[in-house]
Amino acid sequence: MSRSVFMAGSAVALALLTLPGAGLAQTPKPTPPAATPAPTQSPAQTPATPYRAPRPAAAPAPAARAPQFPLPYDERRGVFTFATGLERSLPAVVQVTTLGSSRGPTTGENEPKPLQSGSGVIIDAREGIIVTNNHVVDGGTKFTVDMTDGRLFDATLVGVDKATDVAVLKIEAPHLSQVEIVDSDTLRTGDLAFAVGYPLGLDQTLTMGVISGLGRSGLGDAVEDYIQTDAAVNSGNSGGPLLDSRGRLIGINTSILSGGSDPLGMGATGGNDGIAFAVPTRILMFVVGQIRDHGEVTRGKIGAAMGSLTATRARAFGLGIVRGAVVEDVAPGSPAEAAGLQKNDIITRIQNRPVANAGSVQATVGIAPPGTRLPIVYLRDGHEHTTALTVATAEPVRVAVGKTAIEAFGAQFRALPVEDGKEAGEMQAGVQVASVEGGSDAAQHKLAAGDIVTKVGEVEITDLAGLAAALEADQGMTTLTVRRGEETVEINVGE
Repeated sequence: MSRSVFMAGSAVALALLTLPGAGLAQTPKPTPPAATPAPTQSPAQTPATPYRAPRPAAAPAPAARAPQFPLPYDERRGVFTFATGLERSLPAVVQVTTLGSSRGPTTGENEPKPLQSGSGVIIDAREGIIVTNNHVVDGGTKFTVDMTDGRLFDATLVGVDKATDVAVLKIEAPHLSQVEIVDSDTLRTGDLAFAVGYPLGLDQTLTMGVISGLGRSGLGDAVEDYIQTDAAVNSGNSGGPLLDSRGRLIGINTSILSGGSDPLGMGATGGNDGIAFAVPTRILMFVVGQIRDHGEVTRGKIGAAMGSLTATRARAFGLGIVRGAVVEDVAPGSPAEAAGLQKNDIITRIQNRPVANAGSVQATVGIAPPGTRLPIVYLRDGHEHTTALTVATAEPVRVAVGKTAIEAFGAQFRALPVEDGKEAGEMQAGVQVASVEGGSDAAQHKLAAGDIVTKVGEVEITDLAGLAAALEADQGMTTLTVRRGEETVEINVGE
């Protein structure tokens, strides 16, 4: 089924304010008045200043020149419009329908049935390559693509990346259009943005808004570097393009924040609250390239467990900032250790990009192939230092044990803080989930940061050593008993 973080954003109307009666006509240039005889003036009147032609002016300074790209204006129709740039890209936006076996009661028929539909965009016309969301194609056995010219094609699934919710399809078809792609790092908050797709069963629809924010994170997956927009995005827009005002691809619409406090759009309303997110082309094109070349995405590692710098932790460190990633632990022999990083170092920049939280580091490392050198700026004891990390090849390990943290199933575990480990003067047993990597087994089974693991199977957990031993002994599907606020839940992880 489609992911319920599925599309929604609020429509934005761009109002062009003019004086009453001014309409959209261009302001006429002033012309000198015709020479007429000066009227007879009475002594009480002030003589009119005669018109004098201006002296030839020097060439205007560069700053005084008209902008190279003024607001697009169609003189023939007398309207402001972005249609010229956008119309070139619209034929590349397609509707994707996923077919498969019904998840409900069956009639005994084997013919695939429509499961869900979304949008997609052609990025390579010669090869017939289409990009969409993983949650649009999830569970499907057959895929069809509807073109704006009425043609319908069967598509082949090239590959998917669950961590970034990206999927790549391929069709064999002549006379295709493709969208122009621009680097999302050139975006600025306040730029115009246009979402295109097939929402709510409608035909191709375009909505307009602005770039509301950049580098958004905390949505529970490996992107952690979303473009935020208020262009209207709804169910059916998933996988459709987010375009700039020239019709160039800047991202793929993926999710919304809807229904009040629910970050995944699972609230009762599920409506359009004006907050939509898109995977930026910086991440998108790396993922698509990996899928096209290898059929999957290979990511590296740096061997450091990261946490976000919060206001509480900043005060504990004596810092006046609340943006950064705290090094929670460093694995022996890892790139992080080789770079000289230590526990409680605070990373403020990576690859010349500011670090907002642990997700910022994860996003950068996530699109860095093994062997990539990443410059780092970090704080230690209040003083700034620089170093560089060389990304290593990630090897699948069920349980990785560090000095102060454990990694398993894509989650990081650490001992309970002292303030969280007391209740009525007694220590509580358990180990805290420090973070969960987007797209990981732990994330897919809804393990969340802040959960406290009290049991593995039937084994009581009191500390990190006990958790490591229990996880290593339990090699199959593992049941974690988790305390989450006032409730206790069981979560199955591992295969």
